[in-house]
Amino acid sequence: MTYRAGIIGTGGIAGMGILGMHDEEVIGTEKIEASHAGGYDATDEIELVAVADVDEETLEQFGEAWGIPSDRRYVGHEAMLDAEDLDVVSICTPSYLHHEHTIDAARSAADPDAIWCEKPIASQVSAAEEMIRVCEETDTELIVNHSFRFTTKLQRLRELVREENILGDVVSVSTQYRMELMRNSTHVLDTLVYLLDARAEQISGYVTGENEAVESLDVSQAVDDAGGGGHIVMDDGTFVTVDCTIPRDISSMTLQFIGTEGKLYMNNDDGEWRYWTLEDGDHVETDLPGIDGSWTWDDDYERSFANAARHVEDVLNGDAENISPGVEAARSLEIIVSFYLSHYTGGSIDVPLAEPLREVTITSW
Repeated sequence: MTYRAGIIGTGGIAGMGILGMHDEEVIGTEKIEASHAGGYDATDEIELVAVADVDEETLEQFGEAWGIPSDRRYVGHEAMLDAEDLDVVSICTPSYLHHEHTIDAARSAADPDAIWCEKPIASQVSAAEEMIRVCEETDTELIVNHSFRFTTKLQRLRELVREENILGDVVSVSTQYRMELMRNSTHVLDTLVYLLDARAEQISGYVTGENEAVESLDVSQAVDDAGGGGHIVMDDGTFVTVDCTIPRDISSMTLQFIGTEGKLYMNNDDGEWRYWTLEDGDHVETDLPGIDGSWTWDDDYERSFANAARHVEDVLNGDAENISPGVEAARSLEIIVSFYLSHYTGGSIDVPLAEPLREVTITSW
């Protein structure tokens, strides 16, 4: 069986490349495999048949690069959703548009069975919750592209931490990554949500006001997203620190977990994962069972889009349950919003957020 896919938003993550991740001379001129379109291209049963964008120049560049017929390059997502019968729709627009585009797709005549939405899920918690609710009402599977979840190494690490209990009870986690909070810390925070069997309970945050995306993404719209971080107390008492104030060119994505039975160090930029068991009061370094080597951007991240698209394929076939649902993506978003709320109110924030605070919008790209 062949499934039909459409993409809303024909920029970098859709298939044309992103500054800081791909060679500048090819961005916007040729297809990039580490993308939604590249993911579909790697599947056996999903065919990308239609694309939509409000920017006609970007739309035409994408259509030429990926071989989309001119009559299936739609100006505006409504036109595509009205004209096409689609099994899956990718949402590759800026995060402040995810809410509108996801709900429009789920309720549209295109009637997709799955929506593959870029991260972060939305710009406000209430919007994320409405996306989840509408997708449930329309029987549409909402799959959020927190790409680390679609790498085999992190999937195996989750088994080790949550099922084989290699760390025992996790009591402390420290993390670092590049600015900005919405654009980048979502990777770190979703990794925490994915690996830990705990939820945020109390949050204190700090926001620098600095961002790098205006230059790197060539955007003109002013947004709230900025560097920052803070600390999180989880509902099981685990203490987590998050530092996403660091410029891209000097950053390293690191996470360190301390547990009652061992400790784990992950540096995804330098490709170094290390694990120690706690034996008679001493930490003894040992291999991570079932994981060959460390996570790297050039290997694991590049393959994550193909893995994610194959997961969409499996979900459509009824062969897999969604491993990156909207309800979990909303948890990392709630932490980011709480960092901003804490910074601007000067106090700690309780999670889940009270109803009025769920409406607070943090705009990004």
